[in-house]
Amino acid sequence: MRLNKFLASAGIGSRRKCDEIISSGEILINGQPVDNYGIQVDENKDVVEYKGKILKLPDEFIYLKLNKPKGYICTAKDDRGRKTIFDLIKMPNVRLFSIGRLDYNTEGLILLTNNGVAAQVLAHPSFEVEKEYYCTIKGDIKESELAVLRSGVVVDNKRMPKAKVNIKDKELGTGDSVLKTRLSVKIKQGINKQIRNMFAAISKDIILLKRVAIAEIKLGGLKRGAYKQLSENEIEIINNYISGNDLKN
Repeated sequence: MRLNKFLASAGIGSRRKCDEIISSGEILINGQPVDNYGIQVDENKDVVEYKGKILKLPDEFIYLKLNKPKGYICTAKDDRGRKTIFDLIKMPNVRLFSIGRLDYNTEGLILLTNNGVAAQVLAHPSFEVEKEYYCTIKGDIKESELAVLRSGVVVDNKRMPKAKVNIKDKELGTGDSVLKTRLSVKIKQGINKQIRNMFAAISKDIILLKRVAIAEIKLGGLKRGAYKQLSENEIEIINNYISGNDLKN
């Protein structure tokens, strides 16, 4: 196993962070400092140390899905005292990574794991893992506006990535006026507040934003604030993504 993958799997952080740590010379293998993140590690024989601590791979990998409510952030701690998604997870002494994030006012599917490689693969934009959101906006939306969203709106002089946007249903008021429109939005890059910025660019107010899928893993009927282990089929989906990129060695 390559050293950077070993460190990520041991819970040190993303591959990029692990590469930075290795380059700094802080990693010891069998007592010797190394600065090559591609070096191979035998996890059964080699002793890998970081800041005086011997690193080991987890006995087993944990994969959870959580239905994040509004009013929670996705970091482990918050200097403003806000609630975090880790307050909802009752698994003491287990360090978990959230796979991607949702902003404070967005709800829906979050994946969590102690497998740093899986977190890197599913969250990093370069791997183009598709995420689906349900978005409810005030009023109606025109076909011309849908076309703009699909082709990529311009925000702060930068063109946003293309998105798959389709109307799911509309709530009508008096005189056939449209009170609300619910849409499915699928994106791959996951830029911070990407969907909110997209709709703001065409002057549409979002009432509700909810992520319902990451790759082929669905939120399903999970209640707000609840979480559960991924099924074997869902874990296989993650493993297929890992095996399909250069982190597999």
